[in-house]
Amino acid sequence: MESKHFLALADGTVFFGTSCGAPRDAEGEAVFNTGHTGYQEIVSDPSYAGQTVVLSAPEIGNYGCCAADMESRGLFLSGLVVRRMNPPSNARSEEAFSDLLRRYDRPALCGVDTRRLVLHLREAGSQRAFLHCADESMSPEEGVRRAREFAGLDGIDMTARVTDPAGSSWEPADGAGKDAPLVAAFDFGVKRSILRSLAAVGFRVRVLPAGAGADEVLALKPDGLFLSNGPGDPAGVPHAVEAVKTLLGRLPVMGICLGHQILALACGAKTGRLKFGHHGCNHPVKNLIDDSVAITSQNHNFAVVKESLPKELELTHINLNDGTVEGIRHKTAHAFSVQFHPEAAPGPHDAAGLFRRFREEF
Repeated sequence: MESKHFLALADGTVFFGTSCGAPRDAEGEAVFNTGHTGYQEIVSDPSYAGQTVVLSAPEIGNYGCCAADMESRGLFLSGLVVRRMNPPSNARSEEAFSDLLRRYDRPALCGVDTRRLVLHLREAGSQRAFLHCADESMSPEEGVRRAREFAGLDGIDMTARVTDPAGSSWEPADGAGKDAPLVAAFDFGVKRSILRSLAAVGFRVRVLPAGAGADEVLALKPDGLFLSNGPGDPAGVPHAVEAVKTLLGRLPVMGICLGHQILALACGAKTGRLKFGHHGCNHPVKNLIDDSVAITSQNHNFAVVKESLPKELELTHINLNDGTVEGIRHKTAHAFSVQFHPEAAPGPHDAAGLFRRFREEF
């Protein structure tokens, strides 16, 4: 008997399965992640806000979940699709993965042929999608209609949905206290592992909400500025671009992911949507400065357009799979950014030295 639960895509394709999370429906943009570990870090990464994530690894939930592995204060993704949801078998586990999803009211679908689904998304591109996991019955045709009605994420300020309005403070791990340089960090959807990494190299960090302006940054009298990762289209956060324009040249700047795109826009470059984005922890990136290659963790649907880079920006990193821009640095201001995640929780950690490089700016 065919399951009553399904994922419907805007192109009319439907994938059936069984609800294994919160019993409700959700619309979102369907993307796939190729990582083999880190499912808790994936679902708690605010950069997935508005997206239904398909995990390509077939066995999910095996090592359970624990509070220490949460990358934010909640789950912001729209929904999740997996091949098999397993109970935990790990002494470190505090909660089953399916229970975590229910606790944060995130729907999930299991029993899906995710290999076929990932291949479909790779060929057709990221899709507007509708995830039906509610108890009430719904026809697949209605699900497709709901998917097509979803407005998508382009041009929308998704950072407002995920930023912590209260902000936070992090102290340097070396105990330097007030003697440590202070970094003001824009929270566009920042991962906790990034803040831990900044503290680990000796920074005091004051985290500001995404809507903060340049005046609020300068009022802290910081020694540097950090632009975090976050969800959605960088064109949807023009206020952040304007703030960075004001601060560029006045403070050393480091950006990651969405922060990288915002820095590029502030310098006059352009951004555009990728066909299916980069989501996973096995993306090879070449450093054009020292001719090295790092395996990196990534999570983005938009990228900086290489041909639009102004003369003030130097291309420092490229993606070896598709040649897209992975890193830039300003030729006169102390500013650089990367598209990938050097904190890379749960890994790999090939690029973790970039936080030390930022520390050396001081």
